[in-house]
Amino acid sequence: MKILNIGSINIDYVYEVEHFVRPGETLDSLSYQTFAGGKGFNQSVALARAGATTVHAGRINKQTTWLMEHLHREGVDTTFIHFDQTASGHAIIQVVPSGENAIVLYGGANQCITKTDVLSVLSTCSPKDYLLLQNETNAVAQAIQNAHQRGLQIVFNPAPMNSAVQNYPLELVDIFILNEIEAEELTGTNDAEEACMRMYNHYPNAKTVLTLGAKGVLYADAGSLHHEPAPVVTTVDTTAAGDTFIGFFLAELMQTGNPYQAITLGCGAAALCVTRAGASVSIPLREEL
Repeated sequence: MKILNIGSINIDYVYEVEHFVRPGETLDSLSYQTFAGGKGFNQSVALARAGATTVHAGRINKQTTWLMEHLHREGVDTTFIHFDQTASGHAIIQVVPSGENAIVLYGGANQCITKTDVLSVLSTCSPKDYLLLQNETNAVAQAIQNAHQRGLQIVFNPAPMNSAVQNYPLELVDIFILNEIEAEELTGTNDAEEACMRMYNHYPNAKTVLTLGAKGVLYADAGSLHHEPAPVVTTVDTTAAGDTFIGFFLAELMQTGNPYQAITLGCGAAALCVTRAGASVSIPLREEL
């Protein structure tokens, strides 16, 4: 059993600032660092570090092969990462002293995934496998449709949320993983428990995992609701916390089939992640937990 991640691969340019830049303002940064990142990249690293057999499919510019080499060193299968003439995706990330961040994203090569790319990598999968998708690449709707036809378990993290998501075949998704903003935009309510119930009403065949930051996680399955509190830690940087949770949650779910055990592991991994600076470099190894 493996998990296929058709996901984004970015270069993260991270600036430590006293406060988020205001309109018209020029602000000195306290520090600057460059990391490999992107939601897809981070989630593949988290999956691999959590012990899951992970295949990553996507596109990068051939001048940034170090991004693919990084994933390969993590133990991720990079056979289906292809080169593109378009610049690799990248993000400009502001991090303030509280650890919160603000991000400007450029999709680049992540938006150049072809129909052939999707069909080629899905042809290597079996019905026991999982497909993980975010919303930082193109071809999401096609991947959902084709994966459903092959009988894969489809996991969708609609980040960043935009109007295109409503036009995807969401009725085919098996597991939604959302944060509070994404849940509100999908359901029309900012009440977390009500959002989970509305997700169940709209998509009764799917499970919903709603991450609440320091408040933990809500899990909705067949009309029932479970809350998992988050460990209390000192936050340094929240950049890859959600991606870390997703990787460890899915790795444990695939191995044990127990969603509650998977949520506990995911919360623990995310809590450790936020005590460190950076994106993929802050994701813990399974043995650290």
